[in-house]
Amino acid sequence: MTATIVKQPVPAASRLHRATPGAHFHDSYRMALASDPRSALQLYLDTVTRTPAWVDRMMALRNAVVSRIGLKDLGALGGFDRAKPASAYRPGDRIGIFELLHVSDDEVVLGDSDRHLDVQVSVCREGGGLSMSTVVHVHRPLGHV
Repeated sequence: MTATIVKQPVPAASRLHRATPGAHFHDSYRMALASDPRSALQLYLDTVTRTPAWVDRMMALRNAVVSRIGLKDLGALGGFDRAKPASAYRPGDRIGIFELLHVSDDEVVLGDSDRHLDVQVSVCREGGGLSMSTVVHVHRPLGHV
């Protein structure tokens, strides 16, 4: 059985909610989540561990192209130490292409900042569901590209 995923505003319970004003882009999707003892970070790690190979190939292509114009190579979405337990991660640690910005049992916020844009992603457990939200702030024309 496939979970129903619905588009919604960024939840008020998420730390990203207050980052939406002035954002160039933001979205959020929610699905029901049965009782699950995993933390928001563990849910995220379990998800990116199953990143399809074609996504990693696209990230490798992206990294090869943007490195030629001076942007950083982010690596792969699932490029992290899979033996490291979720409880060992602290804000400032790198998890794949993102830096861990905030972690609690109910929400993990990851992001990446560059001269041209700031991206933040949240996985937030609230009200019997799981929401994944994205907020992007663009700083210069290259961020639009």
